[in-house]
Amino acid sequence: MSPHIVLRVGAKVLIPVILLFALYIQFHGEYSPGGGFQAGIIFAAALVLYTLIFGLDAVQRAVPPAAVHLLSACGALLYIGVGVWAMFAGGNFLEYKVLAADPHLGETMGIILIELGVGITVGAVVISLFYSFAGRTREQEN
Repeated sequence: MSPHIVLRVGAKVLIPVILLFALYIQFHGEYSPGGGFQAGIIFAAALVLYTLIFGLDAVQRAVPPAAVHLLSACGALLYIGVGVWAMFAGGNFLEYKVLAADPHLGETMGIILIELGVGITVGAVVISLFYSFAGRTREQEN
């Protein structure tokens, strides 16, 4: 029997709730306080908790560093892509109302996509930084 069975079971119950809360914050950011930045940090915090309980190797098997780097680039590209899409639609960079025939729908769609890009980028960059610091050894510190 593992000496940390209570922590492991507690983390397995708590981590999905934390991830669900991050999604809630992500998709309610345009209506209430929250959004991409907060959701990305909460998502990364769930992986930090996973690492503290199960170890760095386990979390890197679940979310490989290469995937984290790819996600950080994809989130930034999504953000920039929405701005360029608005320019091609006849508006200014990140002018959401030109993204759809109905200006209100364009605003809503634009802010959701922008916040999604921010959330993906922030979460991936924080996880990448955590991987860098958590993977350091004593020899690398000198």
